[in-house]
Amino acid sequence: MVDNFEQVKELLTFESEDEFYFVQIIKRKKENSELGSNSHIVKFYYLKSVSDLYKDKEEMILLANYHNARVCINLNKRSFERTAFHTLKKLTDQILNKDFKNARKAYNSVCGMHAGEIDKTWIVDIDEKGRQANEILKCIDKIQPEGNKLITILNTKNGVHLITKPFNLHDFKIVYPNIDVHKNNPTIIYIP
Repeated sequence: MVDNFEQVKELLTFESEDEFYFVQIIKRKKENSELGSNSHIVKFYYLKSVSDLYKDKEEMILLANYHNARVCINLNKRSFERTAFHTLKKLTDQILNKDFKNARKAYNSVCGMHAGEIDKTWIVDIDEKGRQANEILKCIDKIQPEGNKLITILNTKNGVHLITKPFNLHDFKIVYPNIDVHKNNPTIIYIP
């Protein structure tokens, strides 16, 4: 089991009523071979305050346990205003393309795609338990812009997610070509 609720709580900031964090309970084919696709979203949450995380925590854990799924959060804040405008565009495109069946999914799809543009975080995905996170962090800190870029380290099922501020990805890939860096992906809050 992985439980990062307390660590994630410390990362959440709310500076306006337009900001929210997007949380998903994701059932993955890796853990559920009966799935027809790579993943299935069990439920979405829109956190408008830290109390929202705790208000829904019990339900999130219950659903994750029941569905053998993960509770994930994108630490790049979303904007209700930007999300609404992008949803309008996506819906218009779907209607023009006669994709009526998927129109109902437009809002959540946009939430997954369009992050805010301030205080971006990246995820350095280290899937091997034996990998030295400190060695990788030293490398990241030397890359432009120089300095400490670590925000926190979150445990995953098989390793860790280094949550960092952005850095020169090209320089990083020269040293660590096989480590994935995600610019707008969710990280783990809870895995049963």
